Amino acid sequence: MNAVFRKELADHLASRRFLILFVLILFAAVFATYIATQNIRSVVTPITEFIFLNIFTTSGQTQISFLFFLSLFIPIVGIALGFDAINSERSTGNLSRLLSQPIYRDSVINGKFLAGLAVLAIMIVSVIAIVAGLGLRIVGVPPSSEETLRLIVFTVVSLIYGAFWLALSVLFSLLFNRGATSMLASMALWVFFFFFMTMIASSIATARVVYDQDPARWYEIQGMIARISPRTLYEEATMGLLVPELGSLNLALLVSAIYGGRMVTPLAFSQSLLLVWPQIVSIIALAAICFAVSYVKFMRQEIRAV
Repeated sequence: MNAVFRKELADHLASRRFLILFVLILFAAVFATYIATQNIRSVVTPITEFIFLNIFTTSGQTQISFLFFLSLFIPIVGIALGFDAINSERSTGNLSRLLSQPIYRDSVINGKFLAGLAVLAIMIVSVIAIVAGLGLRIVGVPPSSEETLRLIVFTVVSLIYGAFWLALSVLFSLLFNRGATSMLASMALWVFFFFFMTMIASSIATARVVYDQDPARWYEIQGMIARISPRTLYEEATMGLLVPELGSLNLALLVSAIYGGRMVTPLAFSQSLLLVWPQIVSIIALAAICFAVSYVKFMRQEIRAV
């Protein structure tokens, strides 16, 4: 597995795909950080304790925040790294020649997945570190120990979120013989979860409950259905970590708290982690299920020489 891992990692890092994705993500992240630092004064008050974390969550009137940017680009990177992991090797005949060597079959898929995960980790950690350094240079406020701890956990959650999309794309590379088909299937599922799941959840909630009559029940139904999407789970988990003032992930309670002026005391790190722990476990479970299905499928798949 170590040999497969090192070979796949070298191929990823030397490919134009990695360079293009990294440059695109870096430019977009720097732009989002610049917008956040320009608008950070509007959200910072004299009682604000976590000024450094606002760099990652503040957005402009028409610009997205760095957090939204990550939820948008991490799936694209995960899909790009795994959509042709297996079917490209099979179509060229390299897979059958590789498995004819004294190598365990599970070492192939484990090495490929770990190599893609390592590339994801390099890109996510690098981008977050660059954004944090740029924000520190512009804002001039160093992060506290608790802010640093929150950023570390936020980075780990982002990596788990990327692992889910990587495992899903590897699964599609096993289900479809052509790389283009597996990429289209992965992108179609990403578009459904990212753009349409929220609209579907809102429509179902509106069909069940009239918003003006019972907004709390409407938000409860909408949130329950929207959490089917990994994007919703990731956004709730990261918002709970990067916005300590959030005392609940229930939208109805948040809206009433904002208008009532009760969101003043930030939560401790342990309380924030406890708040978002169900979302983190759900993302881990989704990633584990996708990889487990890929593992079983690959172990049972018949591979012939081309």
